[in-house]
Amino acid sequence: MIHKFIFNGQRMVLDVNSGALHLVDELTWHLLDDYEKHDGRELVDKYSRRYPRVEVEEALEEIAGLVGEGLLFSPDPLNGHYDPPQNEVVKALCLHLAHDCNLACRYCFAGQGHFGGDGGLMPFTVGRQALDFLFAASGPRRHVEVDFFGGEPLLNFNVLRELVAYGRRRAGELGKIIKFTVTTNAVLLTPAIGRYFNEEGLAVVLSLDGRPPVHDAMRPFPGGRGSYDLVLNNIRNFVASRPGGEYYVRGTFTRHNLDFTRDVLHLAGLGFEHISMEPVVAPCDEDYALQMADVPRICAEYEKLAGQLLDRAARGRRINFFHFNIDPDGGPCLPRRLTGCGAGREYLAVSPDGRLYPCHQFVGRPGYCLGDVWQGLVHPELVAEFRSCHVYSKEDCRQCWARFYCSGGCHANAHAFHGTIFKPYEVACALVKKRIECALYLKAVTA
Repeated sequence: MIHKFIFNGQRMVLDVNSGALHLVDELTWHLLDDYEKHDGRELVDKYSRRYPRVEVEEALEEIAGLVGEGLLFSPDPLNGHYDPPQNEVVKALCLHLAHDCNLACRYCFAGQGHFGGDGGLMPFTVGRQALDFLFAASGPRRHVEVDFFGGEPLLNFNVLRELVAYGRRRAGELGKIIKFTVTTNAVLLTPAIGRYFNEEGLAVVLSLDGRPPVHDAMRPFPGGRGSYDLVLNNIRNFVASRPGGEYYVRGTFTRHNLDFTRDVLHLAGLGFEHISMEPVVAPCDEDYALQMADVPRICAEYEKLAGQLLDRAARGRRINFFHFNIDPDGGPCLPRRLTGCGAGREYLAVSPDGRLYPCHQFVGRPGYCLGDVWQGLVHPELVAEFRSCHVYSKEDCRQCWARFYCSGGCHANAHAFHGTIFKPYEVACALVKKRIECALYLKAVTA
């Protein structure tokens, strides 16, 4: 299977199964449409009416060479069938330190941090048991990861700090290495907390949606006052304290700012080098929700953003934009490309009371509690359901050219829109395909 696309006037061809990317001329572009339908003589006769015969013969020879090297029309590596391993271990946990928040973000999938239930903070004893569960469930795996999440996890900073200390000590005793990440709205990100993150080497994801009116419209305080000024000040101070450090400034765009390139450039203009801008996922009846009718405009905006990033790079002002980072040659291993994030199998979320869920977005959803940190996984049928969910078991993914890059999309979004994890969310599919094309183009022209 191949995928052909034109980006900024450049004809590009992706060999889906090998990941090889080719920049081609007009003749080769058209030849590839017929290459598997006709033999060489027929192709020469057909295309010699439009192009010099010698050029057609040379192009066909080059195509044949690439086919022989497995770089064009390469076969499916698994012949359309995948048997997931049954001996997977848990590699990462998302600890919901707080089902509470100090902001009232309009698009919050967690219902202002409560996840459809009562608010509350995770006690240290629950977090400690969660880490013990991770160390045990990770088996012989040496590297494990913990994400601190909410709500707003800094509302429970003292427990976060205790868990980091306990996790590092216990990991050392067991011969493991543990990595911590925290996602925060930065309202409580004081210089002292920032110094702690730097000293302990925590990766940090910081929420800021872009231009002040955009951010304040969607991320106000409970009383309606905008949070931009306070959040920006805290984020700038923190980022300045770890030059070149591990952080992302993460924004969300909605139907109200489909010109989100301006927000990415706004963040870059503030000096941030590591940026993510996520499309909102929300019920269709919300005024800010993305609709299928918005997809062409969003795709055009992604192309515009790619051009702006390329221009910045040429002027020595490169930024690391999360969604344009792909590696066709040395990216994730094949199982990860088939199954994605590992939700429900290798990656689990823990609610403040210790219940286990497939991921942070499934927390609180009826029917998706997998167990708890004391008993472990007590619903193997749910784990098996997530294990069996991969690009070959989803009808919409089996023949999709993007399947090895998006890995079938987000399970939580699929379930939210279709009531099943086996049918991807269509808007997300369309947008991820465009982002992949942007990423491939940037890789090709900057190689």
